[in-house]
Order: sequence, then C-alpha cells, then structure tokens
Amino acid sequence: MANKLFITDTILRDAHQSQAATRMRLEDMLPALKALNEVGYWSVECWGGATFDSCMRFLKEDPWERLRAIRRAMPDTKLQMLFRGQNILGYRHYADDIVDDFVRLSIKNGIDVIRIFDALNDVRNLEQAIKSTKKYKGLCEAAISYTVSPVHNEEYFVNLACELENMGADTICIKDMANLLLPYDAFSLVTAMKKKVKVPIHLHTHNTTGTGDMTYLMAAQAGVDIIDTALSPLANGTSQPSTEAMVATLKGTDRDTGLDLSKLSDAAVHFRAVAAKLKSEGSLDPKVLNVDPNTLLYQVPGGMLSNLISQLKQAKAEDKYYEVLAEVPRVREDFGYPPLVTPTSQIVGSQAVLNVLAGERYKMVTKESKGLLRGEYGRLPAPVNEEVRKKAIGDEEVITCRPADNLAPELAKQKEEAGELAKCEEDVLSYALFPQVAKTFLAEKYNPKPAYRELFVEDLGN
Repeated sequence: MANKLFITDTILRDAHQSQAATRMRLEDMLPALKALNEVGYWSVECWGGATFDSCMRFLKEDPWERLRAIRRAMPDTKLQMLFRGQNILGYRHYADDIVDDFVRLSIKNGIDVIRIFDALNDVRNLEQAIKSTKKYKGLCEAAISYTVSPVHNEEYFVNLACELENMGADTICIKDMANLLLPYDAFSLVTAMKKKVKVPIHLHTHNTTGTGDMTYLMAAQAGVDIIDTALSPLANGTSQPSTEAMVATLKGTDRDTGLDLSKLSDAAVHFRAVAAKLKSEGSLDPKVLNVDPNTLLYQVPGGMLSNLISQLKQAKAEDKYYEVLAEVPRVREDFGYPPLVTPTSQIVGSQAVLNVLAGERYKMVTKESKGLLRGEYGRLPAPVNEEVRKKAIGDEEVITCRPADNLAPELAKQKEEAGELAKCEEDVLSYALFPQVAKTFLAEKYNPKPAYRELFVEDLGN
C-alpha cells in the first residue's frame, strides 16, 4: 500500500500525560501490551516526556525498568520516546556528555525512535541529541514546536524543517501540542513541506480545540506520512484524536492505515478500565475531556492545562482558572513568543498563576522565568518586553551563545555525587536529571522499608 498512512499510538505516554498527569502505572499497561504489539503501528510512544519524572516522584517505579518491561512485551513494534533536546527529560540544560549518555542508554534499554524537540525551536539545542541518536543507531525524529504568533508563519516552519533534515533527521515531526494547527493550515503546511523535504513528515496534534480529527484528515489529503493518535479510552479533549476513529475514517481510501479495528478494540477494552481507575483516583480531571475552542486564544497545550489546574487546586484558587488562562498569552508576549511546550509551557504557566494570585504582574518572578529571559534556555523567537526583563533580572548579562557551550562535562561529577545510591549507569542518569527525587527513590528502591505487618510478626517472633 504505497500511500498508506502510518499511525503512532500515544496511549502509553502522551495520552495519560495530557489527561491524567502521567499517572498510568506499568501494571496498568502490561496486560494490553501483547495486543498493542500485534496491531501493526508505525510506533508506540511509551517513554520520555513527563513519564520519567512521574515514575520516580509519584509512582515509585523505575523508569528504566518500565522501558525494559515494555520492550520485552512488544518485540515487534518500534518504541518511541519524547526527548527535550538539551533539556533531555528535565527542566534545565544538561552538558553534552549527559545528553550523549542518555541517548545511548535509552537506545540500549529498548527505544527505537527518539523524537527530539526544543521548546524555542533553537536548533542549537538539538545538535547534540541528533548527533548522539545517529551515533547509537536510533531513528532520529526532529520536531518543530508548532505555534501561532506574529513571527511564526509557514515559511518559518518550512525553513526549519529543511534545516533539521540537513542536520540528519530521519523524519520531521510537526509537533502541535496545543491543537492550534487548523485543518486548512495543516493542508497548506504539509503540502509546502513535502515540496522541500525528502524525509517522512509526522504530524502530532491534540483535540483540545475540537479540530484535531479534521486537521489529521486534511494533512492526510496533503500527503502527511504518519500521525499520532490515542486509543479511544484516553483520546480526545487534551489528548490526541482517537485511533479507532481515524482508522475507520480512512478505511478503503487511498490513505487506508491497514490497521485492524477489531485488534484495536481488544486493546481498548483494557484501557477503558484503566481510565475508569484513573478517574476514581482523581488523576483524570473531567475538565481535560472537554473541547475548549478558547485554547485558540490562550494557546495552552494539554499537559500544561492539567498542571495549571493542579497548581490552582493547591492554592485553593480554582475559581481563577479562566483569569490565569487569559494571562498566559500576555506573559508569552512579554517573553518573546516562546511556543508553549515543556519547559516553556510550565515557565509561562507558573508565571501567569503568580501574576494572578499576587494581584500584581511580576511582583514575584520565578527562577525559571528569570532563566528564560536571561537566555539560559536559548534564543527566544521574538524580542522580549525589556521592562519585564529589567524587573526580572536587573542588569545581568543576557546569554547569546548556545547555552550548553557554557556547561562543563558533568557525567563524572554526577556519578561521584550519586555515590553508593547508584547501582548501575542508568541510576546515575536518573540522579543527574532529578537529584532530589532520585535520592529518595533510589534509597527506597534498594533499601525498602519493611511493611508494618512484617515488623509486627518479627516483633512477635522475638
């Protein structure tokens, strides 16, 4: 089928990150992996993004062990991860040697496709990750963070795609994290890219604004090669459009996916129960299931929405939800129109929350906002509001080089710091990315506290 449209399913990563704050456990995944492996997807996204942090911080699971378990259960399917360029899976820039080692171990532990993006589309922040993916024989999918602003137009994105192809990308992903790419714009953009780029084009969107399915359909008509969808139990709303719906829509057309609806249905049965469990635990907030066309105004991606809701709940200020959403684009303009995707979505979102809760804009400025305005994350797409920058960082010098050029190699230092806590090279990287979280996690992993009942029985025995 020469014109077949390929599918990447996000059920094991972005679907639950967008809808349930990344709270799906390995035990929730394992029973369905055999069925997923038999579907015939182009790939299954199962790792990276926020899963690494959440595994250790909230679920007390080793992310590396999760990856190995999925790999064993899905030997016939390409496994895909999301990689934040020089940020890897964390929230700061890491030295090149850490980036290189993380790519090496991701591939060694089972990853086939590494989707690499930079929140600011600063290609300097993708260089090392692309180089390392090629070196360790991974499939390099370089991603463009799609957004809408006075500086982001079709020509900008097509030029960026050409630049990424020249850097060695095996596929190019248009990463539309907030479902801002409208159907006719998708048709036009994919058409323009296909004229200039030889490698496959992969489109990622959500259904936050309710246009995701139509965007995929128009992109399919324009010749897009691969799309991201999610199995129906965790599809739509802030997640991806439903896999089954897209497969059914294209069946019998020249873009038929070739996927079997009955196999998809078998896998979906299991995840319906998982979705119900996540809802009962309070991880899945009903707000994220609704279509909100206001996103076209606020430009807030799915994962960011669930984070904002969570921050406002903690502050007991849920009534400020729409006020915060309205503040987001104002902060974004002040910060030079960064696309809203991790970590810039969290930085802009947290600053918007502070601006609203404090009752005065930039009365308090987060460390991360200062870093963004100082150039620590890379080149911002447009000029920033200099008054805001002055208020945030005073007379500090703004970084103009590739930020990682200022970082000395740190792998040996991280290994030394982790010390006895790290029993293998994967542990060293867990520590390097999230030192505080990994300290607690690794200590408990290797020295678990005995359960109360065991202690009680032991006492009786003595």
